[in-house]
Amino acid sequence: MKGNENTNSAQGLFKSLENQRYTFLERARDSAKLTIPTLVPPEGHNYATKYFTPFQGIGARGVNNLASKLLLALLPPNSPFFRLVIDPFELQKLEGAEEIKTEMEKALSQIERAVMREVETSAIRVGVYEALRQLLVAGNVLVNLQEEGGLRVFKLDSYVVKRSPEGAVDSIVTKEKLSPASLPAKVKQAIGKEIDPESNDGFVELFTAIVRGKKKWDVWQEVKGVTIPDSRGSYPLDKNPYLALRFNRIDGENYGRGFVEEYIGDLRSLEGLTQSIVEGAAAASRCLFLVAPNGTTRAKTLADANNGAIVQGSANDVSTLQLNKFNDFKVALDTVNTISQRLGFAFLMNTSVQRQAERVTAEEIRYMAQELESALGGTYSILSQEFQLPLVSLLMGRMEKAKRLPKTPMKIVKPAIVTGVEALGRGNDLNKLDLFVASLGQVLGPEAIDRYVNVSDYLARRATAIGIDTEGLIKTEEQLAQEAQAAQMQQMTQTMGPQGLKSYTDLTMKAADQSQEAGVEDEGGLKARIGQ
Repeated sequence: MKGNENTNSAQGLFKSLENQRYTFLERARDSAKLTIPTLVPPEGHNYATKYFTPFQGIGARGVNNLASKLLLALLPPNSPFFRLVIDPFELQKLEGAEEIKTEMEKALSQIERAVMREVETSAIRVGVYEALRQLLVAGNVLVNLQEEGGLRVFKLDSYVVKRSPEGAVDSIVTKEKLSPASLPAKVKQAIGKEIDPESNDGFVELFTAIVRGKKKWDVWQEVKGVTIPDSRGSYPLDKNPYLALRFNRIDGENYGRGFVEEYIGDLRSLEGLTQSIVEGAAAASRCLFLVAPNGTTRAKTLADANNGAIVQGSANDVSTLQLNKFNDFKVALDTVNTISQRLGFAFLMNTSVQRQAERVTAEEIRYMAQELESALGGTYSILSQEFQLPLVSLLMGRMEKAKRLPKTPMKIVKPAIVTGVEALGRGNDLNKLDLFVASLGQVLGPEAIDRYVNVSDYLARRATAIGIDTEGLIKTEEQLAQEAQAAQMQQMTQTMGPQGLKSYTDLTMKAADQSQEAGVEDEGGLKARIGQ
């Protein structure tokens, strides 16, 4: 840390933390160079920057594919990624807890659907997809949930962050470039001099600082070391819209490491071998004819002859240039295929799941895909704690402030993430459940399933494991009893006829009335005996 920097200003705090970011930023640029170079541009980039073009596309395909799968796992379409769970211990403290529990669950379900509509209508998915690509390549990204809606993404070269030893964020400073014309008149007046449009490529640097206090987050903005009027504000500790995300957690460090960095060796090897094969193939594709200098055939005669022309010469004087590097290229190509397969497994590409064989069962593909998805359990865990849960809290707070959502008692109700690593756990439960029922049928026979297994409960658990709402889908015990009674009545109608059925119904009702009257008499006699 430089001793002459004023850490009380946003610009000074940014410069004091900039050196700690250098190693992570350079590593991120190396990873982007082999995948998608525009994700983390080189230092000093502008609109005229010419980016490096890789010789292979496995890195770009892998990043886009894995980002898409993470997006579907974290924010699944047409399904809530969280549940509002009632704390049973806090609920017991309220009067009439059992009576209001059902009503509370219905109200919470409506709140969940309202929050999901907010996610769908505010284009949050677009920003989340870009943030996931940044996490995979750079390992770090800063997202800001806008007041008007949407998610703004800051690349690693646009912000600095300082964390406590436990990993909690202490301060964040962002740096943006703005046109001088976009600055309010108060800002220009506060700066005290005219801004030179020619300086810094015609832009000015805007610094935004978010610093944790004892009870709140302090926020302010600066331009040229001068605080912008009316820019100071604060956020509650649990409602900070700036989320500094990491792909993985490293204790004692302010930044995380990217997924691509873990496979940088394979990507570099693949890049070098692909470049050699491409350049070698280009050289091998050249068609050059060699003419013996002491032969009777003249080179000019061959060069000037049209296709199909008859010229004087000897075939022994002419030969074609060949590289004779087939075996060398084959070794390089086999190595490229091996590395590509390894990277395909790492980036969860479908082509890597299916082995090369004539017959590959669907169950084998499903098993391999599940194994690869389970390998991302650690990624799901950190994103659920540092992204999904704060996102739910911010969305609910913003909707409550806009009077589009009722006030939620957070002491009784807690949001719980049901996607990501939770979905992986439910998927494992589903496999165990199906394995249990299938093995029961194989060992004891199908009749054992009908005798010992509660089919309704099995269907409910299976639907829960795959994240399906069973309300109105699975028939209740009352509906099954009514259908069984209706089927019995229909069968009796066909067997006994309408008159016989009416007589049977009258006898049944009469017997029920007599039984009820006898019960009343017994109850009265019992009371009389108790009184004596």
